[in-house]
Amino acid sequence: MAIEIKHLNHIYGQGTIFEQYALKDVNLTIHDGEFIGLIGHTGSGKSTLTQHLNGLLKATSGDILYNGESIYKEGYSMKELRSHVGLVFQYPEHQLFEVDVFSDVCFGPKNLGLPKEEIEKRAKEALDMVGLDESFYKQSPFDLSGGQKRRVAIAGVLAMKPEVLILDEPTAGLDPKGRDDILGLVQKLHNEQGLTIILVSHSMEDVARYVSRLVVMNHGEKVFDGTPKEVFRHYKELEAIGLAAPQITYVVHKLIDKGIPLDPDITTVEEAKNAILKIWREKNGKSSGNAAQVSAAGADSENAGHGNAAGTASEKADSIEKTAGEEKTC
Repeated sequence: MAIEIKHLNHIYGQGTIFEQYALKDVNLTIHDGEFIGLIGHTGSGKSTLTQHLNGLLKATSGDILYNGESIYKEGYSMKELRSHVGLVFQYPEHQLFEVDVFSDVCFGPKNLGLPKEEIEKRAKEALDMVGLDESFYKQSPFDLSGGQKRRVAIAGVLAMKPEVLILDEPTAGLDPKGRDDILGLVQKLHNEQGLTIILVSHSMEDVARYVSRLVVMNHGEKVFDGTPKEVFRHYKELEAIGLAAPQITYVVHKLIDKGIPLDPDITTVEEAKNAILKIWREKNGKSSGNAAQVSAAGADSENAGHGNAAGTASEKADSIEKTAGEEKTC
């Protein structure tokens, strides 16, 4: 068991006219090796919750246990906690400050009081993990692209050798390729290093694709906790709190309404494409020649905005259904 959160409350401006509950009686257990997505609308308490996990914020009431030990007990070392629970902020410029990339990544292990050789070894290993070679070492972190800054920020945390890695909107402001590169890196760290990952995100497509467990926050409370498929079954309830399911979920439900027997728990474009092609092949007794058309009809869902998810679903469903009709008449 990595982290256990018990009846956690946090009040900003307590005792003033500006008093506001940011977290309300949150209970959550995060197990070793999990890949968890944390979603919610702006102001739902996501970032406030993550900043409690490595002691940046102190709870108004409640408790947090790391490996069975309360982080609020007298004498507990927050410095040691932060070496085990790393946090990458949404905006990497808030986290980068040294004159060059290598010095920035060295900063964390240097503060652990490690020998110079170990500090440099950790920095090189961390930069290698995030795909930044020696040509980046002496560059100013502020001259890098947004995606490269994200990598340096992640490397700075990895150099501390954490057991838990928290990423607060790591793809914010990146183009689709940059987003895929960063999320692919995070998945690789999870798979190869065995890190426990907590991914804060606004992208339903991203969490559906990458995480194995999804926690939904609303007005400081945990409202859903389960696999992405379990959570996105409640897409109407999610809409009521200002969220949405992945766009492909709406496409699938439109197709089901049109009589196509699909699994309503489909949450990714790849799953939808494979399921539709399987149905066509079973009905036609042959391999589909229109696989590329189906991919094109649905693939845009991955990068579409969420505000019009339900509205564009009908158009995409019609597109896929039309392709299905063409297949049947071949």
